[in-house]
This record gives sequence, C-alpha cells and structure tokens, in this order.
Amino acid sequence: MKTLHYLDNNATTRPAPEVVEEMMPFFTDRWGNASSMYEFGGRVHADMETARGKVAALLHCDPGEIIFTSCGSESDNQAIFGTVEALGPRTTVITSAVEHPAVLQPCKALEERGHRVVRVGVDGDGLLDMDAYREALAVPGPKLATLMWANNETGVIFPIEECARLAKAAGAVFHTDATQAVGKVAAVEASAAPFDMLSFSGHKIHAPKGIGVLFVRRGTPVRPFLLGGHQEKGRRAGTENVPYIAGLGKACELAAAELSDGTLGRIAALRDRLQAGLLEIPDSRVNGSLLHRLPNTLNISFSWIEGEAMLYHLGDAGICASSGSACTSGSLDASHVLRAMGVPFTALHGSLRFSLSRYTTESDIDAVLNAMPGIVGKLRELSPFGPGKEPEAPPGASRG
Repeated sequence: MKTLHYLDNNATTRPAPEVVEEMMPFFTDRWGNASSMYEFGGRVHADMETARGKVAALLHCDPGEIIFTSCGSESDNQAIFGTVEALGPRTTVITSAVEHPAVLQPCKALEERGHRVVRVGVDGDGLLDMDAYREALAVPGPKLATLMWANNETGVIFPIEECARLAKAAGAVFHTDATQAVGKVAAVEASAAPFDMLSFSGHKIHAPKGIGVLFVRRGTPVRPFLLGGHQEKGRRAGTENVPYIAGLGKACELAAAELSDGTLGRIAALRDRLQAGLLEIPDSRVNGSLLHRLPNTLNISFSWIEGEAMLYHLGDAGICASSGSACTSGSLDASHVLRAMGVPFTALHGSLRFSLSRYTTESDIDAVLNAMPGIVGKLRELSPFGPGKEPEAPPGASRG
C-alpha cells in the first residue's frame, strides 16, 4: 500500500486522536438526549455546555453567543438569510467576488428574489478593493456585509477587523466566514472586534465533519434558519449532535494551544520550503499575496497544463492536493477566485492548492518536490500548447 501524503487540509483535516477519544463516551455511555428533562439527559446537556465554553474560549466570546450547526455552510446560510429576513425586503447585501460558494450562492438566491447584491472585486494579489467596499457601504437603507476572513483557495487574508469597523460605521450588520481563519490566525476576538456574526466549521480544525458554529452577538437581528424545535435557545431547531459538539470543543482547545506553541510557525516553514522548491520549475507562479495569507496555504500555477491532470498523477504517488475549493473540485471550470484576480489564461487552469496541517511532515514535502518536476515535464510534452506550439489561448477560448 502506498504511503499517504495528505496536503489538502483546507478541504478537510484528519480528526485529532484527542478529539476522537473525547467523542467516544457519547456513543457508548452518555448517549442521552441533551434536551431531555431527566437526569440522564441533563448530564449530557452539561457536557454539551462544557464544550460550548471551549468554543467560546477560542473565539473570546460569551458561550451564550455560540450556536451549534451542522457545518460552516449552514452557518453562512443562517447568517445571510436570517439577517435579510430580519432586516426586510430592501436590504442590500455586500460581499466579495471571491467568497466560498456557501456565501455566493445564498447571495445569488437573494438577488433572484429581488434583493440588491454588491460583489466587491479584488486586485491581482487577491486583496479586497477597499475603495469599492467603502462605496458599496455608502448606499442608504439596511445593509448586510458578509466577507470571508481568509480565502479557501489562496489563503489570502482580508483586513477583516477594518472591514467590520467600516460596516458598523455605515450602519450595516457584519458577518465573516472565518472557516479557514479559525485556528490559523492570531487569536480571534469575536466580542472585542466589531463582528456581529462569525461562522466556521469543525472539520477544518481536526474535529469531525458534520459540526459547525455560528457566533451571533447579542442583539444582532437574525432569524432562525431551521425551525421545528426549541434547541439552541430557539435559534436552531434539531436534536443536538452531542458527540460531535464534544469533539469540536476538544478541537478548539487544541487549536487555542497551537496559537502560542510554535505549531503555526513550523507549518509556515514547511509551506515556504514547498513553495521555494516548486518555483524552481519553469513557468510557475504563486497565486495570491505573499504577505497577507494563511501560514498553511500555497496556491501555485504551472503554465500550459491542467490542474486535474496533475492531481491524477500526484494521486498515483499517494499525494493528496486540490485544484481549488473542495466544493467545486468536480467542475472543470476555472476557479472564480483566480479569474477575479486576473490570473493569466496560460496559468489559470494549471493551478494547484497545497494546504498543510499540524500533521504535515518533511517527508510529505519531499514527496511533492520529488514528484512534481517529472509530472509537469511529462504533461508539458503532451500539451499542444506552450512556447513555440500554439498561441497563448486556443482560438475562441475565454481568457477568464
């Protein structure tokens, strides 16, 4: 069996052994319904509230401001649809052109229902056009601004606290999709920062898939997205997923420790070594800001070849990576993020995303650096495009 070299942690992470251990009693001994009135359920409810406290400690907020959901996408949907429903039919929604589909698609649905949606562009480094953002906030009437903290494809970090301050000064409700930022940036101060809502997903920080969080500051106008029960103080119906909530609590505890124990610095050093080695391959380029990005993420393009073909050959070597967002990896369309950044056509389809975690090792980096030169060389030999072969783009092809 081939050795696995997993470098797709922005898609999902390996559940930490400590997280799995924390979850197991809730599948065996403490399996009661946390919303039940009797003592057996009450003990489970207390365990759930302990986990809520651990999540709140990572976000530096009050536990009562934490809503447990099924995933980051549900959290985004509740923040967007719930706020617009509360603010009324003339709400303007301000977002960016490079958001995750969990934000872009709800915004598109609202637009189709007659709401006004403004999508702010980015520059060639993937950084938000702040002048355009200020202009969008100047429109009269109720407003929701929803911006990602860190981009899932490039790792580029927006100046999210400044964006939130500008939104609040303009009278807008502010939500950030922090799915890729939690546990990877300096301590999140949800209560101290001018955030009204913040969402993230457990499986990006070594908790299991199927558990998410929505922070909602007290007094924020947002209506429930799921109806049919009194759980989460009436803010989200559905029997609580206590094993996964317990696992998420432990994952947040581990993530909080990593913010100060040097883990993120070690990950960044591995990422930088990978980047330096891959840039030795001719006609390669890093996509996104080198200064304002996550410590674990590298998005890099190799001209004249297809990312999907590279992934196929990397898979043969036991290497897991991505050609973009995990939610759109089945599509052959060029990344909407790279298109918004104006990445040249020659590199647009040849992008790969490598994303690291606490479990990434030097041997994982070695495996990629050993495999990639041969893969790129072989695919370029087979490609009908490239220097001396064809024009920059096939006739009639879009240049993104």
